[in-house]
Amino acid sequence: MGLGMTMLASTNFYLEADKGGGETYKNVWSQVRWLLLGIGFLILGANVNYQRLHHARWWLLGLTLLAMVACLWDVTGRKVNGASRWLAVGGQPSEFAKIALIVALSAWFAKYQATTRQFLHGTLFPLLILAAVLVAFWLQRDLGNAILTGIVALAVMFTAGTRVFHLVAIGLAGVGLAAAAVFAIPNRLARVKAFLNKGHDDMDLQQWVSQLAFGSGGLDGRGLGEGRMKLSYLPEAHTDFIFPMIGEELGFYGTTATLLAFVLLVIGGMCISAYAPDRFGKLLGMGLTSLIACEALMNMGVTTSLLPNKGLPLPFVSYGGSALLAACLILGILLNIHRQGVYLTRDQLPIIRRKSRWTPQM
Repeated sequence: MGLGMTMLASTNFYLEADKGGGETYKNVWSQVRWLLLGIGFLILGANVNYQRLHHARWWLLGLTLLAMVACLWDVTGRKVNGASRWLAVGGQPSEFAKIALIVALSAWFAKYQATTRQFLHGTLFPLLILAAVLVAFWLQRDLGNAILTGIVALAVMFTAGTRVFHLVAIGLAGVGLAAAAVFAIPNRLARVKAFLNKGHDDMDLQQWVSQLAFGSGGLDGRGLGEGRMKLSYLPEAHTDFIFPMIGEELGFYGTTATLLAFVLLVIGGMCISAYAPDRFGKLLGMGLTSLIACEALMNMGVTTSLLPNKGLPLPFVSYGGSALLAACLILGILLNIHRQGVYLTRDQLPIIRRKSRWTPQM
C-alpha cells in the first residue's frame, strides 16, 4: 500500500485536472481517505470472528449481487468509460461479490464435506452458486472479473475435493463461453487480435507503451518521479497500468521487489489456511489468498503483454477505493483465521528420519 501511494503521487501530477491530477493531488488525497477506511476494514475483519461470515453467507452473496444489478440502472448506477460497474453513491460492488462467493463456496463445502465427491453436492450446486455471480458479471460486461472469479472458484472446488473430471469439464465449458463472449463484442475481439499481433501496427497501445516503460527502466530505473511514459503516453498509468510505471521509475529491482512482496503474501496466506481450526477456515483462507494472487498475476500478465488487455487493478497498488477496501478486508479475515489457528509445538512435530541407502547385514 505504501508503494501504491508513492507511485500514485508520482503519476498523479501529470493527469488532467478534471481527472484528479495537477498540483492539488486530488486523487492522492482521495486514495488516502480510502486507505484510512481500508485500515478500518482490516481491523474489523481481524477482530470479528470469521465464523459469522458462515452464518451470513447467503445474505452477503444476495446483497452484493443485488448491488451489482443496481449498477445497471440509471437511477442507482453510473457509467465510467462506458462500463456500468459503479453505484451512483460510489463504489464497485463486484469487488465484494468475489469475496462473498468465496465465503458461500467455503461454507457449502464445509457443510457437505462427506458428499463432496458426489456430483450433486460437490459439483452441481456449487456450480449454480458460481453461475449466479457470473451472470451478474455478464450483465455488467465484465469479462475480466468473470474469468478471474471462475478460476478462483475452481481452485476452491479443487481444494475441497471435487472430482477432477468434473473440474476439467467445467473448465473446458468456461473456455468455450469466454471465447463466445469475446466474439460477441467487437471491442473484445479487437483486443485479442491486437494481443496475437504483438509487434505489428495494430498492437494494443497500452501494452506497447508499457513495454517501452519496462525497457527504458532497465535494472535501476530512471528514478522516482522521473518516468516519461506517464506524460500522457500511457493511458490509465495510475490504475490498471501502474506496474509499468514501477518498472520505468524503479527498474527491474523495483518490479522484482513488488513481485516478491506478493509471493510472501501468498505464502503467508496459504500457511494461515493450512493451520485454520476448521474446514471452513481452511477453504476460506485459501480462496481469499488465491483471489489476491490471481488478480495480481493477471494484472502483471496484461501489463507485460503476456495476456490480452483487460482492466484489472493491481491489488494494494492501483488507484481505486473499492479494490483497496476489498483487499484490506481480505487481509483482516486472514488475520482473524491466523489468530484462531491451531499450531504444533516442537514436540508435536513429526520426526523425519533419513533412511540410509545401505543397511549392514547382520
